[in-house]
Amino acid sequence: MDGGVAGPRRPGTLRGVGVGPGDPELVTVKAARLIGAADVVAYYSARHGRSIARSTAEPYLRDGQLTEPLVYPVTTETTDHPGGYEAAITEFYDASAERLAAHLSAGRDVVVICAGDPMFYGSYMYLHERLAHRFPAEVVPGVTSISAATAVLGRPLVERDEVLTVLPGTLSADELTRRLADTDAAAVLKLGRTFPQVRAAFADAGRLADAWYVERATTETGRELPLAEVDPDGVPYFSLAVLTSPTGAAVAASVDPAPGVDGSTASTVPAASTVPAASTGVGVPAGGVTVVGLGPAGSRWLTPETSQALREAEHLVGYGPYVDRVPHRPGQHRHTSGNQVEIDRARHALELALAGARVAVVSSGDPGVFAMATAVLEVATTDDRFGTVPVRVLPGLTAAQAAASRIGAPLGHDFAVLSLSDRLKPWAVIEQRLAGAAAADLVLALYNPASASRRWQVDAARKVLLRHRSADTPVVVARDVGRPGERITVVPLAELDPSDVDMRCLLIVGSSTTRTDRRADGSTVVWTPRTYPG
Repeated sequence: MDGGVAGPRRPGTLRGVGVGPGDPELVTVKAARLIGAADVVAYYSARHGRSIARSTAEPYLRDGQLTEPLVYPVTTETTDHPGGYEAAITEFYDASAERLAAHLSAGRDVVVICAGDPMFYGSYMYLHERLAHRFPAEVVPGVTSISAATAVLGRPLVERDEVLTVLPGTLSADELTRRLADTDAAAVLKLGRTFPQVRAAFADAGRLADAWYVERATTETGRELPLAEVDPDGVPYFSLAVLTSPTGAAVAASVDPAPGVDGSTASTVPAASTVPAASTGVGVPAGGVTVVGLGPAGSRWLTPETSQALREAEHLVGYGPYVDRVPHRPGQHRHTSGNQVEIDRARHALELALAGARVAVVSSGDPGVFAMATAVLEVATTDDRFGTVPVRVLPGLTAAQAAASRIGAPLGHDFAVLSLSDRLKPWAVIEQRLAGAAAADLVLALYNPASASRRWQVDAARKVLLRHRSADTPVVVARDVGRPGERITVVPLAELDPSDVDMRCLLIVGSSTTRTDRRADGSTVVWTPRTYPG
């Protein structure tokens, strides 16, 4: 034989292998084969040494395999690393990658086992991005916790055109609320210490009654129950909150449980937390109209009942800018129109409902305060065609309430609400009512004070009020309350400048007892005492 020179050593192959949610029988055939054949099996663990991934893969390990426990230097506790948590964890991933690189360079095949799926919130990905350009690498998918959760619940996750949103519980409460209100189905992972804010976000989005909690799905210690019933103490990191298909939930609620062997109606599937809207009065009834108030601005000011009605409606009807504030949903039809065709809009909504559709008519603020509820009821009660169409009105936060809250409590005693718009009633009536309310010493909340074509009414109203109120009566000018351009100012009645007021404003005019105070922190508050002199 002629002597030769040995070639370069073949590097080992790196494999990120998902072992699923915890049940060893849910490990895929390929994952089991690769785990058993690997020279080195690596897994993450906290400092206590326990690893869900390792315990799941235990039946597929073989004697003589090398193991590499990758122990996190920090999990939920604080760190004294000079660069903080991010620097500590980056340093850990760098060091872990180099430990595995030594094995790969020596020709050993390395399997990194991960709970769930390696590329779905999996820590394997941080090794992959450090090593895959240096060594052969392969990723083997696993059953995700979301799939496991919906399996143990026995509920479809999404159907047809429904949208699924996956969220980490570490998002801010406002962001969680916004996204939960704007989806059909959702899964929120990484609970543990984030659980209280996650549950609050479900409540603020109006979705708490429909949400489920699943802990350690498919394992012997797993459990599932309605999210609203969960004790926040002891919620583990490996748990999730789930909103399943709204279509599936409604169907599940309307189907009788299958009879058991003994003729009973026992079921292993948890009872649905929602039932069809037509039978509960919640949401939008089939073949009916629900008039809803969106509040002044923002999903955080929507009531849970309104949020549900908006989700369940097949048709949205309303003034264009208001409809635009409602998140788009697949399959939902939107019908927008101008600001001065309320009766036509109401008739269109009732005609859709008469044909069997679930219709939501949207208003800003509260639908019964200078808004669409009156228009819908006017048509529904005067046109015999709509006599059998269900009409419901859901309340919303009014502009007056929102404006008052921003400056203190100017509505703390008796008050009156008037509109300065003379489009639907003559100015003489408005002037008479202003004078009467002012003479009665009521605080006044004035809606629709001005518009592009109505510029004189504010000055005219000010003159009427000055006949009965002192010149220094505080007036709150609230503009774009709850929106990015919000501005709240307080001026004496005599100095109210009509040029500062438009249709996006609401005015609150104090009574003789209303006070304006400057607090020690520099803020100004306007409030009306609950007691009245004399």
